[in-house]
Amino acid sequence: MLEKLEEENHMADTKHYQVLIIGGGTAGITVAASLRRNQKGKDLSIAIVEPSEDHYYQPAFTLVGAGAYSLEKTRRSEGSLIPQQVEWIHDTAVNFNPHDNQVTLASGDPVNYDYLVICPGLALDWEKIEGLTDTIGSNGVCSNYSPKYATYTWQCVQGLNKGDKAIFTQPPLPFKCPGAPQKIAYLTADHLRKKGVLSDCDLYFCTQSSVMFGVPLFSRELDKVVARYGIHAKFQHNLIAVDGQAKQATFEIVGGEKPGERVTLDFDMLHVTPPQSPPEVIKSSPLANEAGYIDVHKHSMQHIQFKNVFGLGDACSTPNSKTAAAIRKQAPVVVKNLLHLISGSELEEGYDGYASCPLTTAYGKIIMAEFIYGGKVTPTFPLDPRKERWLNWWIKVTGLPIMYWDYMLKGYEWFFKHNNSYVEPTK
Repeated sequence: MLEKLEEENHMADTKHYQVLIIGGGTAGITVAASLRRNQKGKDLSIAIVEPSEDHYYQPAFTLVGAGAYSLEKTRRSEGSLIPQQVEWIHDTAVNFNPHDNQVTLASGDPVNYDYLVICPGLALDWEKIEGLTDTIGSNGVCSNYSPKYATYTWQCVQGLNKGDKAIFTQPPLPFKCPGAPQKIAYLTADHLRKKGVLSDCDLYFCTQSSVMFGVPLFSRELDKVVARYGIHAKFQHNLIAVDGQAKQATFEIVGGEKPGERVTLDFDMLHVTPPQSPPEVIKSSPLANEAGYIDVHKHSMQHIQFKNVFGLGDACSTPNSKTAAAIRKQAPVVVKNLLHLISGSELEEGYDGYASCPLTTAYGKIIMAEFIYGGKVTPTFPLDPRKERWLNWWIKVTGLPIMYWDYMLKGYEWFFKHNNSYVEPTK
């Protein structure tokens, strides 16, 4: 009798929200803020589950690693970004029960919801590369994929001198910001050029892919950048082990004439892009597809099976490039469709796979790669998107951070439209 009474009391104490958001990163904050700005969403009870105290503007990590941006400028406190009248549940989701509209937290507390928005981001799987966790952040082994190590990247770049060898790696897709692994290679090369020692150094870009970039128009331009700097591009080379003390990196060849063969290279600097995947709680949940990603419709962002669930951001199954620009376009679709669902109206298939990747090719030069599903190029401005431009550098360093902090995370949804009718040049 006593156990039954305790169970009833516990159920009575269970928190319930009309909209529960898992993840307080770029996607979660943007959706919550947009809902609060919308006349139809301003009175909804909303909560965000997020364990982190700090929120980082991750697109600037490459600039931090190149000494062109302060790490502190990328950080703000999570609490300062949570919209007013949105409850911050400072905890972690450890179990999803979408059949009963319930999420269990690490504290053991259950939380019920009417509608669920999931955007936990991707986990950095450092441990999948043998020896990496023992040496990352030391022995010349660095990475711009964590605020913990990005400043060390700049230390490593500055430390390169005549005769040194620097290696930059790229794992299998998908991972956050597909251009980032090579952007730091170009910035390092440009730094060495200005230092007058580029021709005396060896730079390697080792990628699991068979091309420089997944969109052919931009891949051809990046081939030219690689040639200009004299970078050795090693395709279908996947990093599998690091020996920091010996300063050696081991790669497995994943295609061509010698699949499975292992190649070991010496280095003075090794920039690692770690393999990435959804958090384990997502992979093991009923919400995941066979690959472990949140199984959503690629245009409406609604879950395939559970219709009161939406997903967006890097942990989703949508076959788009994992960038903050993609979230910028996904969030309004999620908000509109969530409100459509609440009101009983038809959902919109509004997301076309848009992503943007400012490809930093030198200090002061960027190719602005914009594209949608299928790799179709869709520039925002009426300029040749193949060209390296100082204007794009200004957009990357100054314009986009302002848009992120003061516009996107504040719930403003209007943005310039990208040109879906753009015709690629024949030459």
